Amino acid sequence: MAFWKNYMHRRERWYHQRDNNRLVRPFDWGLSHILDHVNGEDPREVLRKHTARVMETSDRFFALPEIKDFHLEEDQLTWTSAIKTPSPENNLARGRFFPAKLKNGERSRKAIVVLPQWNAQPESHVEACRIFNMIGMSALRLTLPYHQERRPAELERADHLVSTNVGRTIQSMRQAVLDTRAAVRWLKNEGYEKVGILGTSVGSCISFLAFAHEPDLDAGAFNHVSGYVADVVWHGLSTAHVREGFAEHVTLDELRDYWTPISPLPFMPRVAQMGQRPIRFIIAKYDLTFPLQLSHEAIAEARRHNLPLDVVWLPCGHYTTGEMPWKAIDAWKIATFFRKQFRNVR
Repeated sequence: MAFWKNYMHRRERWYHQRDNNRLVRPFDWGLSHILDHVNGEDPREVLRKHTARVMETSDRFFALPEIKDFHLEEDQLTWTSAIKTPSPENNLARGRFFPAKLKNGERSRKAIVVLPQWNAQPESHVEACRIFNMIGMSALRLTLPYHQERRPAELERADHLVSTNVGRTIQSMRQAVLDTRAAVRWLKNEGYEKVGILGTSVGSCISFLAFAHEPDLDAGAFNHVSGYVADVVWHGLSTAHVREGFAEHVTLDELRDYWTPISPLPFMPRVAQMGQRPIRFIIAKYDLTFPLQLSHEAIAEARRHNLPLDVVWLPCGHYTTGEMPWKAIDAWKIATFFRKQFRNVR
């Protein structure tokens, strides 16, 4: 067992070191990204108040306004994002649509919204979408904020989604949640009766926040799970460069408080109040990016609130989930979960 753990950890570190374009960016409170006016208050106090306000009325914070410009051209769905950021490219939300048809030629009435990982490439999770099609489900694969066509020219990576800019990270994650809710709305408008959600890594976090605020989501599979964004940044392998940028500007406890509105664990009571919607957590036992203790804490909290949860354990790590045979097992566990939940819908 120790041999396998050490082998997997070596593989994880190899994958991490393969990407050598990570930058340690300067720290910034980023208050202008979450407030219209900043009046010279202590940034710590401003962020504490922001967290308290959001957690009292998170339904307002994650409320989706009316969207009038959904446009589907071939397989590309676009609309104006509900959040306007300083980057014009990022303000056009995007998704790739994979419609499924039944054997009789009718369109399927069940669909999955798919959220990939941080810095996902254009083909990331496309294979998963095609697997959903094979089992009679349509799929809508979203482009996360600051990814692909939404990435500003000055960025090589999607650094603005999770960064040392405290306020912009809040804004970016909120934008991702609202884009996800918009995707669900479009699917419902198109006549889909059952809609599930699949999120991987940071996509798992965003998906859970959407799940906690979108009643039209009927089931959720969350691939890699942690309760708090701050803890992942602080302790995770893939975010070591972000942690370095925080230096001594904030403590982990402070950052956890400021980023509470974009973290899954505090919203588990809300999920419980929304009814018995099936949930599957898929967790890699040798994950260095979402350290195992953080996943255990999320599981314990979900069970404390009696969420209808089942947990799948994969004997691999975060990056190595993308290797065979683990990616095939992962795909099977996701596909069978949704097929079971939606078996009574054509």
